[in-house]
Formats: sequence, C-alpha cells, structure tokens
Amino acid sequence: MKLNYKRTFFIGLAFLSISAFWQMYDNIIPLMLQGTFGLGETLTGAIMAADNVLALFLLPLFGSLSDKVDTKMGKRMPFIAAGTLLAVVFLMLLPMADQRANLPLFVGALFALLISMGLYRSPAVALMPDLTPNKLRSKGNAIINLMGAVGGVYTLIMIKLLVGKGEHPSYLPLFISVGALMIFSVGVLMLTINEKKVKARLEAECQALGESFGGEEEKESGRAEAAVQGQAQSTQGRKEDGRGKSAPMPREVKRSMGFLLASIFLWFTAYNAVTTAFSRYTRVVWKLEGGGFADCLMVATVAAIISYIPIGNIASKVGRKKTILGGIVLMSICYLAAIFANAYHPVINVAFAAIGVGWAAINVNSYPMIVEMGKGCDIGKFTGTYYTFSMTAQIFTPVLSGFLLENISYRTLFPYAFVFSALAFFTMSQVHHGDARPEKKGSMLENFDVED
Repeated sequence: MKLNYKRTFFIGLAFLSISAFWQMYDNIIPLMLQGTFGLGETLTGAIMAADNVLALFLLPLFGSLSDKVDTKMGKRMPFIAAGTLLAVVFLMLLPMADQRANLPLFVGALFALLISMGLYRSPAVALMPDLTPNKLRSKGNAIINLMGAVGGVYTLIMIKLLVGKGEHPSYLPLFISVGALMIFSVGVLMLTINEKKVKARLEAECQALGESFGGEEEKESGRAEAAVQGQAQSTQGRKEDGRGKSAPMPREVKRSMGFLLASIFLWFTAYNAVTTAFSRYTRVVWKLEGGGFADCLMVATVAAIISYIPIGNIASKVGRKKTILGGIVLMSICYLAAIFANAYHPVINVAFAAIGVGWAAINVNSYPMIVEMGKGCDIGKFTGTYYTFSMTAQIFTPVLSGFLLENISYRTLFPYAFVFSALAFFTMSQVHHGDARPEKKGSMLENFDVED
C-alpha cells in the first residue's frame, strides 16, 4: 500500500490554517497590546503565555473528546469545522477592538479565540493518523509539517505586504487575509475528505492485504496530538518484564533523560523569547516599521525547511547528539552576533538563516532521543513529559524576558537568548544515552517527519 499524497495534502490543510494563525498571533498580538493599549512588556508577555497555559488543559481535553464522539461527519471533522468557524469570528473582532482601543473587547475576544483554537488543534492533527495506515504515517507527518510551514510563510508574506508603516497601522487587511485562508483551507478539507468513508475504506483495504491499520492503544489513549508527534513509539515496541509491566529505566539513563529534558526547556526558553518579542524589538532597536521584520522570520523558516534533508544525512553520520550540539552552537553564535547589531542590515538575514538551520537540527533529533531512552519503559509518559517541558518554557520565557525588556532594556533580548542557549549546550553535553546514528531515510520526504 502506498501513501495517497493527494488525500494527505487535503488533510494537511487543517494544520496549514493552524500554523498560519499562530504565526500571526505571535508577531502581531504583542504589537497591538503595546502600540494600542500601552501595556508593558511584562504584562504583554504574560498574555502571550496564556495560549500555552490553556493548551496544557484544552489539547488533551478536546483530543480525548474527539476520540469518543461518533457523528455523520466523523470523529474529528465536527471539532475542526466548529473550531475554525468560531476562531475566525473572534479573530475578526480583534482588529475592530484595536481600532476602537477597546481593551475589554480585545481581551474577551482573545480569550474566546484561544479557546476556539484549542477546540480543534488536537482533532486536526489527529486526523492524519486516523486516515493513514500505520506504516505510512511518517511520510504523512512529513507532508503535514510541510503544509504547516507553507501556512507560516503565507502569513509572513501577508505581514510584509499588508501591515502599513506608522505607530498605529491598521491590521484589518492582515486579519482578513489569514481568516480567509483558514475558512478556505478547512472548507476545501470538508469538501474533499469524507472522514468516515475514507477510514472504512482504508481499514477494509488493510484487512484485505493482511496489514495492520493502527493499534488500539492509539484509539484509547486520549492523546490525540501525540498520535502524530509520537509515531516512533508505535514502531519501536515495548520491552516488558515477566509480569507484563514496563521495565524501570536504569539510573544512568534516567540521569541522561533529566539533562535532555532540561536542555529542551532551556533551548525553548531562548528561542521562544526571540520569536515572541522580535516584532517589537525590531521596531524599538532597529527602527523597522510595518511588516519589515517578517523578512528575517521568513528566511529562518525557509532555511529550516531546506536544511531538513542535509541535517538528516549529517545525523546519520555523526549521531543525533553531535548534530543537536552543532545546532545549539550555530544558534548561540547568531544570538551573540545579534547583540552588536544596532540597525537592520541584509546580512542579518544570513544570521537568521543559520538560526533556522540550527533550530531544525535540534527539532529533527531531540524527540527521537527521548524515544530511544524510553525503550522498554513507558514511552508515552516521556512523550508527554517532552511536551510538558517545551510548553512550560513557552509559558515562562515571555514573562521573564518581557520583565527584562520593560525594566532594563530591549537590548537584553539577545543576551538573554544567548545565556539560555549556552546553558542548553552544557546540559546537552551531559546526555550520554539515547544517541544513535539514524538510518538514512528511505525517501526525501521522510526527512520532514519531525515533531511540532
């Protein structure tokens, strides 16, 4: 059985819409909070961390609920359709509140918007493994990741084209363009994919071929999003002791796991501080107006996409740990160099391309190391722990970095990122297990099979 690329492309439209939204949220909402409502950096950072706080509760909740429902539209489609519709409605209220400087309306609409996005993110991500046979899900996840990257680049292009210059530009055209993409993408998905019929047909085909469609544990886990992100655990298998229970993790492996989780927290703390504050930093320090900041982020995104294949090849030769350490060094050098940039210059795009490559080197290899160390133990538990550490960092860092930006200087941003990145290098150097030289990918597409 071969992967149906056309069907997987349509399934990926939901994740494309999600990625397009979050790219705009991370870059534009802080500008509104400060430019229109005059909020300080610390409070802005706290508001920007709210989506990650809500995600800790909403993603498993709605993922679990979508596991249990059974409608004519299927299990995931009702959540995707309702969530998208509600999200676009509340999304359109934000520029209206911004133009009227109505803070209560803005905060209320923002909270409702985040709830709406939480409603359909897990079901949207879980749709691919639901409609893809087990052995084809790595290729399917690669397409989903590429679709997400396309959504992010689309928003950055729209920011560049539609955000005007001046202290209080109108963001309405940008919000309309992103909202239209969300409606169009999910509309095409609904028209082209009949969830129940596709799943029934695939299960019948797999049964006729004597192949397994998917494990029962995936249906009952209540971790809808981990169904995509943790594909490795479905193929690695579990070593059990004589009593049918997972074997305890050896002490030395547990030590490496602790240092790896600390590294995950630290490099997300560094990277997320930059991505969350960058649009404001460029306006204050580099004097960029409008959507000029989008160029750097676009370069970083495209460079990451291009580098997935060579990074996969490098890791197969030198191992995952060395590849990750190389990525941390590359990003740290760029953070250090950015400290001395007093104005925007095209050469800065080279540094952001290097940041994109470094971040890809980390993302491609870090989760597989968690899986490798978790062999014979409860891999699902460590998958959840992985995302807990990364999301905790994204809750913590906007507040702390925002406090420093507000009370000391905007120029603390890149020193802050450099310090946490350097700490990540130290903790990662203490990881002595879970390393491997992964086999070279069977196809070019599989190099894009990375965690979100």
